[in-house]
Amino acid sequence: MESIFHEKQEGSLCAQHCLNNLLQGEYFSPVELSSIAHQLDEEERMRMAEGGVQTEEYRTFLQQPSGNMDDSGFFSIQVISNALGVWGLEIVLFNSREYQQLQIDPIHEKAFICNYKEHWFTVRKLGQQWFNLNSLLTGPELISDTYLALFLAQLQQEGYSIFVIRGSLPECEADQILRIMRVEQQQRPKLIGEDEAQRMSVQQASDPGHTADEVLMDEDEEELRKALALSRQDVEVEDEEADLRRAIQLSMQGEKNTSGGSDPKSPSTAVTAGSSHDSGSDEKEALTAEELRRRRQAYFDRQQAQSATHDRSLADGEKDSGTKPNQ
Repeated sequence: MESIFHEKQEGSLCAQHCLNNLLQGEYFSPVELSSIAHQLDEEERMRMAEGGVQTEEYRTFLQQPSGNMDDSGFFSIQVISNALGVWGLEIVLFNSREYQQLQIDPIHEKAFICNYKEHWFTVRKLGQQWFNLNSLLTGPELISDTYLALFLAQLQQEGYSIFVIRGSLPECEADQILRIMRVEQQQRPKLIGEDEAQRMSVQQASDPGHTADEVLMDEDEEELRKALALSRQDVEVEDEEADLRRAIQLSMQGEKNTSGGSDPKSPSTAVTAGSSHDSGSDEKEALTAEELRRRRQAYFDRQQAQSATHDRSLADGEKDSGTKPNQ
């Protein structure tokens, strides 16, 4: 896996990452892709000018932003196609009628590039194995031959456009190594955002600057948020503040029912009936309210305990400095 070139996401430069991961090297930079985009823009302008530079269509064209790139780093399929043309490579739409008539098994191809909502990524064969080289992943993801067709079909179902790469890809170290050996992957890579969140969580828990009570408080707050989220299930709300009020009200009514029994005409019963969509949801909401009450009470108890500890620390500090609280 170490020999596989995998460029990770930076900003919105997924087109650059897609091309470099496909070619297995730092072949293109944002400057080079921008140059191709500007060249395409100029070619389009010259074609529009053939109809007359004084026409309304030409003036409108000049006022429009480039369709081949933008300030975020997005590049169009035309830019990618021209960039690949430098290496003698072509792209063919995977689900086009012409390609589907060829009835080629995907495992016999060399690579695919995929696009959805302006995000590009590469799926390529290295040696005898397929890899998902999405720049949003922390590393290459191994795809088995039997799963490849299903993987591509799933992408199409999710709205991706898939293009087949035709031509001879440049030689790379990973392809040479994986021709004589196969790799196994025990754990699939995570999305970069998920990996960052997990590292920050571990770092926060191990940071000596955070006391044990602060870490526990963070955990309690997270548990409370989860309980509030559960209490909002099957409830139609207008905004998040209304959600929170209903969840807190539900937990308080759960406490009343626990201590004094349930009343068919009580507000608690009315809320439960109004928020359920089927007869099987009452028991789930009752459990949710009880769980919310328990976690909310534990959260508030811990806040009170920390407040008392803080007050005692202030009192001790005043004694040590020789001052006394006002009578």
